Amino acid sequence: MKARVKLVEGMTFVAESGSGHAVVVDAAPDVGGRDLGSRPMELVLMGTGACSAIDVVHILRKARQPITDCVVELEADRAETDPKVFTRIRLHYIVTGRGLDAAQVERAIKLSKEKYCSATIMLAKSAEIAFDFEIREA
Repeated sequence: MKARVKLVEGMTFVAESGSGHAVVVDAAPDVGGRDLGSRPMELVLMGTGACSAIDVVHILRKARQPITDCVVELEADRAETDPKVFTRIRLHYIVTGRGLDAAQVERAIKLSKEKYCSATIMLAKSAEIAFDFEIREA
């Protein structure tokens, strides 16, 4: 896996993935940023949610669960001092479908957290990872 991060101006960067997709990254205004993009640690948190969401949807589809939507809302606490690593991450899954089996949804989330999601497994080395979920009828 490769990526490239290039300074654009001030504290604004363009980060490009090896697959050719780009995102604007900026520092907070109090350190010279202009609020033109996500902060780096926000990207880490968003990537974690996306990594797990992909797993959960894939697992539920393989289990032939009638999933129509999946949203992951994340909150993270960070250490007070540098390096300000995540110390706790909470993932709240909102899974929508017709007649979803709650046990299957919980199983998919646990499999993601414990076996498949590289991001949550990696971050669990420094942060407590907690999750909950709700199921909505489509």
